[in-house]
Amino acid sequence: MGWSRFTGFISRVLAALSLQSSNLKGRVISTTEPRINDRIRIPEVRLIGAAGEQVGVVAIDVALRLAEESGFDLVEIAPDAQPPVCKIMDFGKYKYEIAQKAREARQNQTHIVVKEIRLGLKIENHDYETKKNHIEKFLLGGDKVKVTVQFKGREQTRPEIGFRLLQRLAEDVAGTGFVEFAPKREGRSMTMVLGPLKKKSEAVAEAKRRAAAVKNEQK
Repeated sequence: MGWSRFTGFISRVLAALSLQSSNLKGRVISTTEPRINDRIRIPEVRLIGAAGEQVGVVAIDVALRLAEESGFDLVEIAPDAQPPVCKIMDFGKYKYEIAQKAREARQNQTHIVVKEIRLGLKIENHDYETKKNHIEKFLLGGDKVKVTVQFKGREQTRPEIGFRLLQRLAEDVAGTGFVEFAPKREGRSMTMVLGPLKKKSEAVAEAKRRAAAVKNEQK
């Protein structure tokens, strides 16, 4: 293997190790521990030193001795490679950092919630404004809103009135949301789904920034 191919291979190995510990939203971080020290039972390994330097292919006894002399652990980071790749590192610190990343990933996970608002066909202006404000609050929080207009009695023969009501609502909240699913008749009701202009993660981050700013002002 030429030097350029070797360094390219090592870069891919290190990238895979970095990906395992990266903070990826919505992705489960593996908790399977690699083999370390005397649990690595193979005749030779491709060794990466504690500073990231390429030591090369060495006997396992040599790798273990170098790790012991450095005061760190020998960790198998690419068991499927030929020969397997091992790195000298502080495994306790590595495990702690992985646990921290996993905790941060769980905290940063966001869940899209679909709120539901019901409107009557003959809704009064005051009630309309109240429910519109609720919808805007949900959208600003990064949640979707399912708006349902219910038809009673003879109102079922005038679905166009329900359509116009939902259309008016969509126009009134255009600054915070958009029509994800257009009004659709479903039996004795008509529904429309509004989506937030901002992603849930962005809305949560913005809410945290506002809360922090308010807290600083109160100090």
